[in-house]
Amino acid sequence: MANKFETEVLHSIHTEQKGIKSKATPIYQTSAFTFNDLDELEGFYQGEGSYLYSRVGNPNTDELGQSVAALEHAEDGVAASSGLAAILAGVLAVVKNGDHIVAADDVYGGSFHMLKAELERFGVETTFVSFSDLDKVEQAIKHNTKLLYTESITNPLLRVEKLEEVIALAKKRNLTVLVDNTFATPLHVRPFLLGADLVVHSATKYIGGHSDVTSGVVVGKKELIAEARARIVNLGANLSPFEAWLTCRGLKTLALRMKAQSKNAMLLADSLSGHQNVAKVYYPFSEGEEGFGAIVTIELAEHVDTDLLFKSLGWVKIVPTLAGVETTVSHPLKTSHRALPPEAQAELGITYRLVRISVGIENSDDIIEQFEAALAAAGK
Repeated sequence: MANKFETEVLHSIHTEQKGIKSKATPIYQTSAFTFNDLDELEGFYQGEGSYLYSRVGNPNTDELGQSVAALEHAEDGVAASSGLAAILAGVLAVVKNGDHIVAADDVYGGSFHMLKAELERFGVETTFVSFSDLDKVEQAIKHNTKLLYTESITNPLLRVEKLEEVIALAKKRNLTVLVDNTFATPLHVRPFLLGADLVVHSATKYIGGHSDVTSGVVVGKKELIAEARARIVNLGANLSPFEAWLTCRGLKTLALRMKAQSKNAMLLADSLSGHQNVAKVYYPFSEGEEGFGAIVTIELAEHVDTDLLFKSLGWVKIVPTLAGVETTVSHPLKTSHRALPPEAQAELGITYRLVRISVGIENSDDIIEQFEAALAAAGK
């Protein structure tokens, strides 16, 4: 296999069935598969057949899981109905009632809510702590801790995780590591190669890339993916064949999109640094010469009218998500981190003046000019 990402992303996996040499994988838009007789049906349950029912498995969903696994250089992968479903499957592959998780306190708000509000109802406790201080992480580990959970680039404050250090701590304490790699994508970092056990993606975002699909993928060690797959099947968190096909189609342009978007993001972040109407710019400048991720988060200066900024963005759309090819903005306090307790929001800096920008593939000058115009209008 070629070792350059641009080639890998196009040729990593192609599902070919029954010798039909289609250039693109067909859509297997079926709820079930047929059998010639009862012996063949029984053969499926004995491991001799591939497909039974699309909740259990489908060539399109398999292609997505295996393709992302190949890009992450992981042993196996499985697709799910959303990024959060993939996270849940990854977590439940490791923990059960009575177990404990240590999670980064600056993760995506949906992940925070799932771990804190939902899993605790079923007897899985989570302690949230700053992963910027690994001494605090180690202090939070208990006798029943099974999992360390973090993000390669955090949402929305774009802290770049010290993955090697987190993984080293986990190995020392015999813990499993799950990393959400949605913001970085395999183009920028491959956590499994660094020693992570599980890696998840909200494939809705950069893997799919065109804001027209909701999907998730979890990849990692083979035995853990077997457990994750069982949770997806048994909890009904499977992805539909058509959405898997759409996500795979989007995946083929990941390298082109992510490189262009990351470069544009770095240029935008640089242009807004020091702007009189911007109090702070969050962007990992030091991580890549042509950008490191396509998200820029800014904190507006106190004199800037946040509501007016959102009304002055022209062609830049306001959305509750990210990662399409068009530049968009969201308001973390009102969307992604709405469910966090007020004290957690305040401690992290998720304020009314925080704006998360998902940078697209437009001309960088046009992106910069649009935000400068909006800031000028809101700063009067």
